[in-house]
Amino acid sequence: MGAPTWVWLVTVVAILGLLGFDYVFHVRKAHTPTLKESATWSAIYVAIALLFGVGVLVIGGGAMGGEYFAGYITEKALSVDNLFVFLIIMTSFRVPREDQQKVLLFGITFSLIARTGFIFVGAALINTFAWVFYLFGLILLMTAGNMLKPDDDSHGENFVVRLARRLFHVSEHYDGDKLFTVEDGKRILTPMLLVMVAIGGTDILFALDSIPAIFGLTQNVYIVFTATAFSLLGLRQLYFLLDGLLDRLIYLSYGLAAILAFIGVKLILHALHENNIPFINDGEAVHVVEISTGLSLSVILGVLVVTIVASLFSKRGRAQNAIANARRHAAAYLDSEYTADPAERERIHNALLAERDIIVSLGPKYLQLAREETPLMELLERALASHTAAVDRGEATPAGPPKILREE
Repeated sequence: MGAPTWVWLVTVVAILGLLGFDYVFHVRKAHTPTLKESATWSAIYVAIALLFGVGVLVIGGGAMGGEYFAGYITEKALSVDNLFVFLIIMTSFRVPREDQQKVLLFGITFSLIARTGFIFVGAALINTFAWVFYLFGLILLMTAGNMLKPDDDSHGENFVVRLARRLFHVSEHYDGDKLFTVEDGKRILTPMLLVMVAIGGTDILFALDSIPAIFGLTQNVYIVFTATAFSLLGLRQLYFLLDGLLDRLIYLSYGLAAILAFIGVKLILHALHENNIPFINDGEAVHVVEISTGLSLSVILGVLVVTIVASLFSKRGRAQNAIANARRHAAAYLDSEYTADPAERERIHNALLAERDIIVSLGPKYLQLAREETPLMELLERALASHTAAVDRGEATPAGPPKILREE
C-alpha cells in the first residue's frame, strides 16, 4: 500500500480535518469570498501540499518525492481544467454567487470519495493484471485526442439530471442553499440538488481520466492518494481566485492533451516492459526505453509553463476571456436571484466595465468580434441601463465615462 497503516490513518484524519474545517468555517454561512480570502487560502493549501512533498522527499527519498510532485502537479493542472466545466454547470443552473462555495465543496468531497475508490480498484487491477497498463495508456491517448476537439458546452445537464427533472417536481427558484423546499404545501426538490448531482456526475468522468494519468507516474498507492487529495483541497478557493481568468487559458487544453498523451505513451512503454500477453512478443517482455520520473516531471512542468505563458500573452485569449466574462457578468447582473449582496452587484458591474474596456483596447479586429456577438451587445446594454437606473435611485455609485462597443 506504499506506507505503514499508522501513516495512512494520520494522513486520512488530517485530510478529513481540512475538509471539516472548510465546512465549518468557510461555507456554513453563505457568502462570496473576497479575492484576498481566496488568494490567502489557496496559498495555504498549496503550501501544505508542498511541505508534505518535502517530507516525502526527505523520508522516502528522491524517487518517491519526484513521483509525488509529478503526480501533484499533473492532478492540479487537470483540476484547473475541471473548473471550466464547474463554471459552465453553475452558470447554466444560475447558482447564486453566495452559494457557489458550498456546491464546490460538495463536488470536492464527492470527487475525493470517488477517486479514492478508483485508486484502490486501479491498484488492485494493476497488481493482478499487467495488461491494465495498456488499457490505462489507451484511455489517456483517447482523452488527449478528445481534448483537441472543439469545446462544447453540453455539460450543464447530464442524464441523471434530466431524469430527475422528469421524475420529480423541481422548484424553479432557489431557497438559499437548501436541497428541498415547500411549495403549495408540498416538499419538492430545489435546483441546488440538481447542481450537486451534475457536479458529482462530472467528477466521476474526471476521475476516469485523472486516475490513469497519475498511475502512469507512480504505482505507489499512498503517493497516488495523497497527490490526488492535495490537488483537490483548495480547489474551491482556486475557483474564486481564477474567476474571470479561466477563459483566458485558451491553450491549456492543448497543454493537458500533450501531458496526457506523454503519460499514455509512458504507460504503454511500461506495459511492454512488463508484458505477459501471449500475442505480444510471445508473452515475453519487450525491451524498450522507459521514461524516468525526472524526465516526466520536467516535461509536465515545461508544457504547463509554455501553454500558460502563451495563453496569458495571447491577444486572442484576452479577447475571448473578456467577451465570455462580459456575457456571464451581464447575465448575472440582470438576474435578481444571482446575489442579494449590494457589494457583490457593484463588483459585477465594475468587472463588466473593465471587460468592456479591455475589448475596446484590443483594437478594431477584436472590437468587431464583440460587435458581432449580438446577444452579448443586448445583454451589455440592458445591464448598463439597469445600473444607470440604480444610480438614479441612489442604490449604486456612478460609473466612469462609457466606452462605446457599438458602431456610431
